[in-house]
Amino acid sequence: MQEHNRGRVLAAARDEFTERGFRDAKIDQIAERAELTRGAVYSNFPSKRALYFAVLAEDAERAADQQYPPTATTAGAALGDFARAWMARLPLSTEDQRSASRLGRDLIPEIVSDERVSRPFSQLTSLGAILLGLCLEQFPSSRRAASRMVQVAEIALTTLHGAGQLAAAAPGFGEPFAVVRACEQLAELDLDDTWRPAHLPHVAPARPVDRPWRPPATTDALRDEPADLEQDGVLAVLGLHRLAAVEEALRAAPPESAVTAVLVTSNPGELGPLARLAVTDLRTGLKGAFAPSAWPRLRIVHDESGELAAAAGVSAVSDATETAVRIQAGRIIARADGYGACHAAASA
Repeated sequence: MQEHNRGRVLAAARDEFTERGFRDAKIDQIAERAELTRGAVYSNFPSKRALYFAVLAEDAERAADQQYPPTATTAGAALGDFARAWMARLPLSTEDQRSASRLGRDLIPEIVSDERVSRPFSQLTSLGAILLGLCLEQFPSSRRAASRMVQVAEIALTTLHGAGQLAAAAPGFGEPFAVVRACEQLAELDLDDTWRPAHLPHVAPARPVDRPWRPPATTDALRDEPADLEQDGVLAVLGLHRLAAVEEALRAAPPESAVTAVLVTSNPGELGPLARLAVTDLRTGLKGAFAPSAWPRLRIVHDESGELAAAAGVSAVSDATETAVRIQAGRIIARADGYGACHAAASA
C-alpha cells in the first residue's frame, strides 16, 4: 500500500509540476490530485523539493531505457555522440512552456538557491566528468600531449548544462547541432591535464584489518544491473561532498581490481533522488557514446539506507564521509578513513 501511494503521489506531483512549475506547485494540490491527505504525501517525501527531485529521477529512469548504439571510433566522435544524447533530452523551442518536456526547467534554479543542495550537485557533476573523461581516454590522439581528459569532460559538461539552461530561459536560442559539433572539437584540446594530486604523497597508508565481507545484494546504478560486490578490489563509502575522491581509487588500484563507489548522505530523502537523477542522466549519455568495454571499471551504488556502508564497517555516515576498504578473498584486509582514504586503500 505504501508503494502504491508513493506511485500515486509521484504521478500527481508530475502533473502539478508540469502545469504550475516547481515554485507555484502546492503540496495540498498534489495531495488532492492523488486523492490522499497532505500527511500521506509527507510520509513518503520529506519536502516539496524532495518530491520534485524524485519525479525527475523517475522520468530519467524511463528515458535511460532508450538505446543509442555507440559507433564512435575517435574521442571527438564519442564526445559528439554523448552531446547528441544529452541534447535529445532538451525540449524543442516550439513546445509549450508548460509541456511535460519542460518539467526540469526549475532544477538548476532550485539547486543554486541552497548550498545544501548545490555542493552535492557540484560533486555529482565532478563524478560525471571523471567517468566521461576516463571513457574518452580509451581513444588515442595525435594532438593531445596529456592522457587525462577529465578537464575536457568538464568543459563539455559545462557547455551542455549551459545549453540546457538556455533551452529553458531562451527557447529557440542557439543551434543544437552546433553545440554537438563544438563538443566534438573539444576532444583534441591540449589542456596539459595530468594526474598529479598534491596531497597524495602525504596520505597515511591504509591500516591492515581482517574481517569477513558479507555485502547485501544491491544494484550498480551506473549500468543498471546487479552489482557483484564479492569481487576483489576497492570499495569506497563516499558522502556527497567527497565524490571526486573516487578518481584516486580508479587511478591507483591495480588493473584487475574492481572499484565500487557507495554513495551515502545525511539527507537521503532529498539528496538521494538528486544523486539517482545525476547518475541516470550520466548513464544515458554514456550508453549512446561508448561501448561497454570502454566504460570505467567503476560501479556506483546508492546506499540511502546505509546498509552497505555498515557492512563495510561504517556505522554512521554523513555527506563528508570518506572511508575505503580493500577486499580480498571474501574478507576486508585493509581500511582507510578520511582525506585520501581512496588512494590509501587502492594502494594497499
